[in-house]
Amino acid sequence: MSVTPLLPLVDDRTFRKLFIEELGWNNPDRPQLQCDVDGMRYSLTQVAGYRGLRIWVCDTMPDKKTQREIDKRVGQDNLERLVIFVGTDRQEWRWPRRAQTGGVNAKLLVHRHLVGHPDPHLDRQLRAIEIDLDSAPSLVDLLSRMRAAFDVESETASVQAARLMGILYGELHASKVGPDDATLLLARLLFLLFGDDSGMWNKDLFHGYLVDHTGDSTLHTDLAALFSALNTVETERHWAPGSPLGGFRYINGGLFEDQLGLPPLTSDFRTALLSACDFDWQVISPAVFGSMFQTVKDKEARRHGGEHYTTEENILKTIGPLFLDELRDKLQSAWNGKGQLTTLHNELGRLRFLDPACGCGNFLVVAYRELRALELELLKRRRDLDEADGRSAGRNLSQTTLDVTSDIKVTLDHFYGIEIGGWPARIAETAMLLVDHLANQRMEEDFGLAPDRLPIRLAPTIVHRNALHIDWRDVLPPSNDVIIVGNPPFIGQYTKTVQQTADTKRIWGSRYNGYLDYVTCWHARAIDYYGKHSGRWSFVSTNSVCQGEAVEFLWRPILTSGWRCRFAHRSFRWVTEAPGGAGVHVSILGFDRLSTPKPILWTYGEDGRKSAIVRESTRINPYLVADAPIVLVSSRTEPISKSLPPVEYGNKPTDGGNLFVERADLRALRADPIATKYVRRFVGARELLYNLDRWCLWLEDAAPSELQESTVLRMRIEAVRKMRSDSTKPATNRKAAIPHLFDERRQPTSSYLAIPAHVGENREYFTAARFDASVICGNANFMVADPDGLVLGILSSTMFIQWMRAIGGRLESRLRFSNTFSYNTFPLPNLSIRQRGEVAAVAAGISRVRSEYGSQSLAALYEPEDTPPDLLHAHAQVDRVVDRIFGVRPEMTPDDRQRLLFRRYAAVTGQDTLECGYK
Repeated sequence: MSVTPLLPLVDDRTFRKLFIEELGWNNPDRPQLQCDVDGMRYSLTQVAGYRGLRIWVCDTMPDKKTQREIDKRVGQDNLERLVIFVGTDRQEWRWPRRAQTGGVNAKLLVHRHLVGHPDPHLDRQLRAIEIDLDSAPSLVDLLSRMRAAFDVESETASVQAARLMGILYGELHASKVGPDDATLLLARLLFLLFGDDSGMWNKDLFHGYLVDHTGDSTLHTDLAALFSALNTVETERHWAPGSPLGGFRYINGGLFEDQLGLPPLTSDFRTALLSACDFDWQVISPAVFGSMFQTVKDKEARRHGGEHYTTEENILKTIGPLFLDELRDKLQSAWNGKGQLTTLHNELGRLRFLDPACGCGNFLVVAYRELRALELELLKRRRDLDEADGRSAGRNLSQTTLDVTSDIKVTLDHFYGIEIGGWPARIAETAMLLVDHLANQRMEEDFGLAPDRLPIRLAPTIVHRNALHIDWRDVLPPSNDVIIVGNPPFIGQYTKTVQQTADTKRIWGSRYNGYLDYVTCWHARAIDYYGKHSGRWSFVSTNSVCQGEAVEFLWRPILTSGWRCRFAHRSFRWVTEAPGGAGVHVSILGFDRLSTPKPILWTYGEDGRKSAIVRESTRINPYLVADAPIVLVSSRTEPISKSLPPVEYGNKPTDGGNLFVERADLRALRADPIATKYVRRFVGARELLYNLDRWCLWLEDAAPSELQESTVLRMRIEAVRKMRSDSTKPATNRKAAIPHLFDERRQPTSSYLAIPAHVGENREYFTAARFDASVICGNANFMVADPDGLVLGILSSTMFIQWMRAIGGRLESRLRFSNTFSYNTFPLPNLSIRQRGEVAAVAAGISRVRSEYGSQSLAALYEPEDTPPDLLHAHAQVDRVVDRIFGVRPEMTPDDRQRLLFRRYAAVTGQDTLECGYK
């Protein structure tokens, strides 16, 4: 790589030396270009190139609108290019960023370089596109490097835009503008700022109005006058000649219809608004408007509402396999047939899209953008085929401008949303209008004409209501052509409000079992909505929809109604564009009533962060295991295997901490002759895993007189009584009558195996350990006597942890143990006396190896990739025995093991497989 300083060459405008001598690019291959824009002529010189990727320099610094027009002219013959505009004290490097998925708009990004100033970012960009003498990268490789270097500007732009909106909102707050009015005002201003920069009307029309016809003290009334104009048909306007409002077109569409009660605004608000006009709003994708506006919304309110704004990457994980990939494949198949293209185009026109939790419209925006891009490709191909037919017939059908605006079948009025929040609904409407404008601009580039959308006649239907309180059929009648997609609120079973719990119970009715998360309500409504219609739907959901006890209750009505899992993304960590975004793990499920295409499953690492492994399969079962039986696992009160003893829940204190003894208080308790008799070691999940010391007061055998004689016991017991009496839970209130005892007590009288309720997802083996009866086991653990070590052996096997991974619930991504679910349902064959003895023997080997490491904790011993070899060998001996019991073959993968377990479970339970969607 070059070590020559590059920025001095940039500042000196010696671009040919920079790109050819220092960066290894080729000599230019095009003559000088002349571009006429608004009566001015601009000259551009190519300074370097590489396999069709060209660097152009313009020795003047026109305004940003002119820059974009120049770039557009250059792009007519140079699809891949970098245009550098050079001024006296600054340069602007313009790069057209195209969405990787073929999105509608090619956003023109800019890096502004100040001459003579340090610019490490530009230096890194240039070094990223250096071509070594001994290498000859393909154009695709170089483009990838160049996009990686320059596309970062879009991320910076999004941050800038969010900051500008945050400043404006702050000034509105200072002016005592209410949240609803502030949201509506910012939505209108965003529309105007975007329109100024995207050719929706004469360039800088809104900016000019702000500069020349508003003042600090009158801005609120000046804006009100403008909004009134935008909401008034031209023929009904009665202004004096020369009115500054005369240049604005009638917008309609409802955006400027509602009255705004604006008080006088701060002078800083007008200053901030003028600064916002200097920003290039066309660079920002409407798909990120939601997350941008999220910067001005209260974080706690966002958590309460379960709102998590979605990246385009995750949106495409949903809409791609649900419908977009299939439509793209159909376009490819129809590429050479006009009749097939027409059939596909008609299909596009029939489709309707509903997002019943649309938020700021991200899913609708991206879906509309991608479908308009696909339709554009279809229309271009149809044009090319028509031209080819014309030439073969001796006719010349080629023309610069071709009016295909009446052929557009993907229109805004085919998109529907339901949103409980007022401000997200506003942003959704605005974003859809703006992405439509960008799609039309792209069409104009290819055909010379685009539909004029002003005044707005076609608009999406965004209903501002609670989607669980209305009939979706009143928003959009169901049909086989309706596609439902979205990201309902991420609210867990134990974080629902009273109203949300009531909604969940009402929607699920008798099917509600107490485990169903809030997000499952949208699945239930989708089933009811379609009725006998086919259609298809997909929701991003909390990963509880395919884990734990809720699976049976969610999936049974789905499967029995004839739906199949069309595709699924197993649990992965959710990434959002919202500040302080969601720290949750989700799954994406898609359903249809078809037999093709084959279902596709994406599987991520156990931490939900690694790249996915993609698998095509014959079926995806409710626990998102490919090619496994379609079975539903039900909780049981006793083990399904007669060889396993029952496991009990640990002791639950519910004491407000008053029956626990902290290290600082231990000496005082030991000094009390009565209290010291009842100080016992306590083991919870942390103590079990990390070998920590903790103590509690276990007063099961204490005489009433002792409880009164000991001052320290009397004070602590009274604190427990008060805590339980003050609780809002009746069950806890009742336990105030026995304040000296743990709320729930199951302590065994002999040694026992303590089983943690959760275990890290990356641990290869489960971590249970034996304790003496004198050690009190807390309710973060489960307990079983296990005198011969059988349970330790079974729990320490690969087969058991694979069963937990397959069906068990999760806390975030950690595996959750449950006695009634993951343990009692484990389909262990009934063991012979010999097999039981073999398992116990190898389990003893695990205990023996652990003891050789003294006080070293289980966390240290089972740290992934650091587990001692002799301990791994002991577990391998357990697996050898348990695998032989199940009939596991050496070549079986973890997924193979899970499929075997599901087959075994189906055989043991005798339940019918629910293959409705796969016949």
